Amino acid sequence: MQSPREILSDIWTSVGGEASALDALTLTGDEPQLPSSFRVAAAAQVSVAATGLAAAGIWKMRSGEVQDVAVDMCHAVVECRSERYLRVDGKPPPPAWDAIAGIYRTRDNGFVRLHTNFPHHRDAVCKVLNCKPERDAVQAALMQWDGEAFETAAYAGGCVVAFMRSHDQWSATPQAKALAGLPLISIAKIGEAAPKPWPEGDRPLAGIRVLDLSRVIAGPVAGRTLAAHGADVLLISGPGLPAIPWLTIDTGRGKLTSFVELKSEQGRGVLRDLLAEADIFSQGYRPRAISGLGFSPEDAARINPGIIYVTLSAYGAAGPWAERRGFDSLVQTATGFNHAEGKAAGVDGPKELPAQMLDHATGYFMAFGAMMAKARQAREGGSWHVQVSLAQTGRWLWNLGRVADGLNTRDLTGEAVMPFIEEIPSGFGALRSVRHSAILSKTSAFWARPAMPLGSHPPQWPPPA
Repeated sequence: MQSPREILSDIWTSVGGEASALDALTLTGDEPQLPSSFRVAAAAQVSVAATGLAAAGIWKMRSGEVQDVAVDMCHAVVECRSERYLRVDGKPPPPAWDAIAGIYRTRDNGFVRLHTNFPHHRDAVCKVLNCKPERDAVQAALMQWDGEAFETAAYAGGCVVAFMRSHDQWSATPQAKALAGLPLISIAKIGEAAPKPWPEGDRPLAGIRVLDLSRVIAGPVAGRTLAAHGADVLLISGPGLPAIPWLTIDTGRGKLTSFVELKSEQGRGVLRDLLAEADIFSQGYRPRAISGLGFSPEDAARINPGIIYVTLSAYGAAGPWAERRGFDSLVQTATGFNHAEGKAAGVDGPKELPAQMLDHATGYFMAFGAMMAKARQAREGGSWHVQVSLAQTGRWLWNLGRVADGLNTRDLTGEAVMPFIEEIPSGFGALRSVRHSAILSKTSAFWARPAMPLGSHPPQWPPPA
């Protein structure tokens, strides 16, 4: 079984990182940290450390100064559950899930998971099932369906659900086979452009402008990470788009936030103007949806030659599920994690990972890929497309191996978490939140802007410092 350093070395060199950069890295802590049969703690540490190394590499390009990078495994795990530890004016988060979200049995004695946290997703499920939005009614309706047939019909009806598969069942699907030949992180050149000089600044990403078009966890974590290293991150949302407030607060640290109505030509014009002056465009829309708005990777490279375009998807860029919506919990269900954890725990049914690890690790891989592509652009020019997916991160996590007695690990207590908590002001009240876990010796990671309610800022870039 590979050590975290060996795992990181493989990822680092796979996208062109120099192996010697790893000499500056210190990884502390031991597995396991959480009750799981999977290597969630190693995944947390490795994905965060990749971003820290990339930021240090950019700082060396900008200043000539070399610095050390350290990531403690426990701290990284805590940051990969940051939404659990957030407190606003001392209050914990409200219940995270909609009343009918979760696991249900089906007629063929299988299980399906429903994600109904957004009202339109809940309404779509009830329409397909022809039932009221009540757990008993949903369960009764699902007993008229076989699991995989419901999953197929539900997606056709605009729902976001998953049928629970074993890993072997998942591996036999056309989607899993389509992903098997793809890298964890893809960085591809999509256009010609001159190298862009680094702006002035005293942090790795100072003066770098990032458009963040994402919601929930993975994409927002990427933007939060880039902000931690000094980027000007502008989160673009729409006044009518649903959001999960607690996640908005947790992942909004360090960002500006604006409303832009992309259904209108005026709004699309505003976004085009912002894109023309951006360095990184990070988004989690489905490919057809973003292309239909005029912001495909190729569109972006025409609007702004030299752009770094980052795409997040649920199930990957290839295969019959490339257009499918999905969230961490659903990808865990569809690809075998819930089945495997349940079997390891002796549970009749699914068991979740003890963190939204596909979300968080994928978010760090987005930020890592964006920084590596940006460094490459500064060296050799070009426009670049970075692609990651929850399913590919899941495939990577699965292939790291299992922890034989991992489920017997005690979960982290409040006492273990407290050293990683900071208290900062925000537009929501006083926040107690998790500090960033990649420690750089010369350019400390921190959030210079407080989390603010969505739409708090005008849709424009701040003037250069």
